[in-house]
Amino acid sequence: MTTARTAPTATASSLLVAPDGRPPFTVAYERKGAGEPVVLLHGIGHHYQAWEPVFSVLAASHDVIALDLPGFGASPALPDGVAYDLTTVVPLLTDAFAALGVERPHVVGNSLGGLLALELGLAGAVRSVTALSPAGFWTEAERRYAFGVLTGMRAGARALPPPVVEVLARSAAGRAALTGSIYARPGRRSPAAVAAETRALREAPGFAATLAAGRGPGVLFRHDIPDVPVTIGWGTRDRLLLPRQGARAKRVIPGARLVRLPGCGHVPMNDDPALVARVILDTVLPTGV
Repeated sequence: MTTARTAPTATASSLLVAPDGRPPFTVAYERKGAGEPVVLLHGIGHHYQAWEPVFSVLAASHDVIALDLPGFGASPALPDGVAYDLTTVVPLLTDAFAALGVERPHVVGNSLGGLLALELGLAGAVRSVTALSPAGFWTEAERRYAFGVLTGMRAGARALPPPVVEVLARSAAGRAALTGSIYARPGRRSPAAVAAETRALREAPGFAATLAAGRGPGVLFRHDIPDVPVTIGWGTRDRLLLPRQGARAKRVIPGARLVRLPGCGHVPMNDDPALVARVILDTVLPTGV
């Protein structure tokens, strides 16, 4: 049974999760709405505010929880000695769900968050999966390319003084320079949002360890998910994880619904919020469980 909230609320909070037999950790999150729970997972180097363009639309019908993954955004690094690999982070997320009082939520993820959502679906920990440009369907050459872009973005974010970032973010050209690798329409992102996500990328304590964990062969997603509704959305202008990877995902998960997101980049929630919200709701509404 899923725990559904009965009154609309909106909070930005942090939660100490103390799982049995594992070190405690803290996650930051925002929660809004009422109904069946929907958990939103961002990509590497980002933060939960990436979901802001679709948050209110989803919260009109669901209890929506946007998490900062451990070591990203306002969530502190994992305790010393705790890895950032999939076999560690996936159980930690289920622990966080339990601490938030939800059981088998719908999960929506982008990039790294999309891969985590698929892994949670494989584990039977969720009732539906919507994965937007999920990691884990690349060739080795495509992985090296994507990691090179991410490493370059991180280096740029760390090299630019915050006042310079704020100045750049004020112009459409500056926002394109800062975020053009992940957005097809970076000019649509607000200056404040671009400055904040550049800061999140610069300061993320989990970035290097997560990227290192992603170099292993175990990161490739190779399993069907026959018992959980799965939607895979891919932006036609994704310049980080190329759209052809969506066809590979469909071959691995033949029952999945593969949706093209015309004109969208790697983080499509900003490029076409209405389309992305509709894709998510088409997945989470029909289950009726």
